[in-house]
Amino acid sequence: MPVTLTAMKREDHAKSATKLLRNSGKIPAVVYGSEKESKSISVDSIELLKTVRDEGKNAIISLQVQGESPVNVMLHDYQTDNIKDHILHADFYMVNMTQEMETTVPVRLVGEPENGVVQQPLYEVNVRATPNNFPNEITVDISNKSIGDIITVAEIGSTGSYEVVDDPETVVASVLAPNTNADMEGQQETGEEPEFTGEAQTDRNED
Repeated sequence: MPVTLTAMKREDHAKSATKLLRNSGKIPAVVYGSEKESKSISVDSIELLKTVRDEGKNAIISLQVQGESPVNVMLHDYQTDNIKDHILHADFYMVNMTQEMETTVPVRLVGEPENGVVQQPLYEVNVRATPNNFPNEITVDISNKSIGDIITVAEIGSTGSYEVVDDPETVVASVLAPNTNADMEGQQETGEEPEFTGEAQTDRNED
């Protein structure tokens, strides 16, 4: 069920009006659709931030603009103040609940590998689905992985409700042999050879 967010129409776009708007706890925003004219609105910044944190950035929002019928939207983009952790501006996209579209979905690794160090070069993937079938995130279990293993987009796969559209060979994460100064110093003192094999070194260099 979509979460509800209230909004007000915004007609004054002067910098002074925008400053007053933000000082009152609201932020400027725009709502638009593929066949709809864009509309300037304002929303409560704390309410929007709470919605993003609780529901995820791909949540379906029932946007209730004052004096109009509610419309289903997704948060397409937003700008933040990194110092104050405030949202400064937001773009909402009106969605057709029966029509597929694409958006980015976070990838989160879970578990710990049997050995080695995890490197994750890809934190988001592009997903195609109807709006109410987008996952908040895609989890990848790495608990059975070890040095030399590589996780690609192909291993994430697709479900009956959504499809990952990135190149299947794109590397999401890999497990590398540890190579810290402490490790190397310990090996020099004991005269022991490094624990990783030649094959693992080859995989690491290729990464």
